[in-house]
Amino acid sequence: MDVVVFGKHVEVDPALKAVTLEKLERIGKYANDVRRIDVDYGLHQTRRAGDSCTCEILVHLTHHLVKGTAAAVEHVMALDLALDKVDHQMRRLHERRVKRGNRARARDARAAGSANGSEAPDVDGFDLDEHDDTGPEIVKSKQFAVKPMPPEEAALQMELLGHDFFLFRNTESDNAAVLYRRRDGALGLIEVTG
Repeated sequence: MDVVVFGKHVEVDPALKAVTLEKLERIGKYANDVRRIDVDYGLHQTRRAGDSCTCEILVHLTHHLVKGTAAAVEHVMALDLALDKVDHQMRRLHERRVKRGNRARARDARAAGSANGSEAPDVDGFDLDEHDDTGPEIVKSKQFAVKPMPPEEAALQMELLGHDFFLFRNTESDNAAVLYRRRDGALGLIEVTG
């Protein structure tokens, strides 16, 4: 597991780095496929002194990214808050992986059981409902024609509609793109390549 500790507008002293490395050891208990952990400390001048020290933790897993951010009076306190968020997300991801693995084993056992003419029982006491998923539920779906336009026109359309994002085909590159509003109020552009 590779750990990268760096700072924005702040120097990360060796003591803070040592505390960070020590506290990050607990991340590996929920997943054995952690490739890299990025820890970004920041110092932002705000009106409230209580949230000027920030910590952002980004955990790179094999097929997932887990992120936790927090702000506090001191960097160590921000690290603890961000680590709690990452720990919670890692626990949820672990539970989903275990549940999916148990459903796959149950499905294989049922297939083998039906080939033998018998019915397969529950595996490890889990409900074998195929439609049960702990992930977010899609409650609305839309389809619409994507219009070709430059990013500037897409930004104007997004503002006129009052949305936080806008899907369009970029005329400059002829690729599908999404324009979105960032937390700091600026706009971001995601473009599909290939």
